[in-house]
Amino acid sequence: MRSKLFVPGSRPELFPKALASEADALSFDLEDSVAPARKAEARLALRDFLLSGALSGSTKTIIVRINAPETPYFAEDILAMTQAGVHMLNLPKPRDTNDIRAASRAMAEAQEINGVTAPIGLLVNIETPYALRCSHELAAADPRVVGLQLGLGDLFEPLGIARRDVSAVRQAMFAVRMAAGEAGVFAYDAAFADIRDEAGFLAEAEQARQFGFIGKSCIHPRQIALANAAFRPGDEEIAHAQRVVEAARQADLQGVGAYVVDGKMVDAPFVRRAEALLATATRLGLLAPQDVTEARP
Repeated sequence: MRSKLFVPGSRPELFPKALASEADALSFDLEDSVAPARKAEARLALRDFLLSGALSGSTKTIIVRINAPETPYFAEDILAMTQAGVHMLNLPKPRDTNDIRAASRAMAEAQEINGVTAPIGLLVNIETPYALRCSHELAAADPRVVGLQLGLGDLFEPLGIARRDVSAVRQAMFAVRMAAGEAGVFAYDAAFADIRDEAGFLAEAEQARQFGFIGKSCIHPRQIALANAAFRPGDEEIAHAQRVVEAARQADLQGVGAYVVDGKMVDAPFVRRAEALLATATRLGLLAPQDVTEARP
């Protein structure tokens, strides 16, 4: 899920175009991009699209950003959007862990009503001071939570923090990544509003990847290729990971706990990272499954 394209729920003419894009994931939005007067219209249009069969055969990750728990749209959004083919609901502005659990309960009820048997996860937004401070508690609040998504605009703007301040961005990224790591879920990077600044988008995406985020949100199709490039494992990274995994296999056979690969000391944490990178490379078609050597016999 290197790239995730936002698609306004009130723009159904964009749905097929988004589905045909190079984005790994689509985030259909019922929240900020939809005016209050059009919430019901957008919900109905998106529900019809989800039920139309248009998603059949698609390999994209399908996400719907619903409205926040304190809004009058929350319950109806969950009931309408908990449909087959949807992989996650994106929960904005959670006020506490009770909001996470309430969303999960409502999703379970909606799955039963709608006859949905495949699991649907919760992607939780970290976009308020409370959410940043308590991000691990939010991530660990319910088994349905699969990831944390950073929202820098909502987080920074009300506090007067410059959105382009690299130090502030890095601190927020690091906090979210640590919380996600502790809870065992993924971390996903924020949107970048300046569509014309491709260098700025790419630099922020590369920073996010260095911090262990799995991808970046895109608000315009021109950002998709940038995100895909930033989160693509490089050829030398793949080759190094293969050497690490093979060295681990040999070390296991010899009963060795730590060893040297490419002049660097390697042990179990490095092996886990190498295995994860090779899994990503395989998923992206950069590596044939038979080219991946298992680290453990």
